[in-house]
Amino acid sequence: MKQPKINPYFIIAIGVVSVSSSAIFVKLATAESAIIAFYRLLFSVLLMLPLFLMKYRMELTKVKKKDWMLASTAGIFLAFHFILWFESLTYTSVASSTVLVTLQPIFAFAGAYFFYKERFSVKAILSGVVAVLGSLLISWGDFRVSGLALLGDMLALIACGFITAYLLLGQTVRKRLSSITYTFVVYSASTITLFIYAWAAGSSFGPYPASDWIYFILLAIFPNLLGHSLFNWSLRWVSTTTISMAILLEPIGAALLAYWILGETIQWTQAVGGAIILASLMIFLRDEQNNSDAL
Repeated sequence: MKQPKINPYFIIAIGVVSVSSSAIFVKLATAESAIIAFYRLLFSVLLMLPLFLMKYRMELTKVKKKDWMLASTAGIFLAFHFILWFESLTYTSVASSTVLVTLQPIFAFAGAYFFYKERFSVKAILSGVVAVLGSLLISWGDFRVSGLALLGDMLALIACGFITAYLLLGQTVRKRLSSITYTFVVYSASTITLFIYAWAAGSSFGPYPASDWIYFILLAIFPNLLGHSLFNWSLRWVSTTTISMAILLEPIGAALLAYWILGETIQWTQAVGGAIILASLMIFLRDEQNNSDAL
């Protein structure tokens, strides 16, 4: 496979920084979660539309039926990831929800093993487990258990499964489609799914204050176009497991942005947990690189 001009790991790093802003913008917006998710995806599609129509629209005529189905299904999975994750916050704490959503490496290791026959060293698996424990430590100070918490935790765990499935499908389709075409199809499917869900739930599509519309657009630009879209681009050269490990850095970025923008304090558990994640990720990536060099 032809190597990209830009190192995929650098692109993934930009993506992680970008998705770290998601929680900040969602917290600042006043609209309900389903509407935030809908407009986030809608504006992403609209911002991509000019480039797609000018340079990539003809690629749609060459997309095979199987790839249409896989990309559309990935978009539906992405939509339900947002729906279930946001809904989980109604029943459980942000900390509990975040911990369960960041269990992606566990799902990714399992999915890559069963669907792509990927093999992992003991060092790689251990680094993934330790990184997840570091993520748990970041949110430990806010972890709570209440009557409905179990329902919220289950929703967050299912949301984690959906985002991993979305990435695993992308790992297949991105081998055959350009990043722009694949991402446009995925985001379009997500937008339609979120619209149907919000409409069926009786959510209001407006009006909203001007600040909310700004946050909707910022969510489209940063977490989506500079976050998920860059992950989709990277899937052609790196595995879902690697991206899922990198996404564990999101709580670190979110904590730093919350400190800078919202004035929230950084607890010692967050600092230690962040250091554990960074160390585990470095060990995992070095092991991946050594395995690649050995092939």
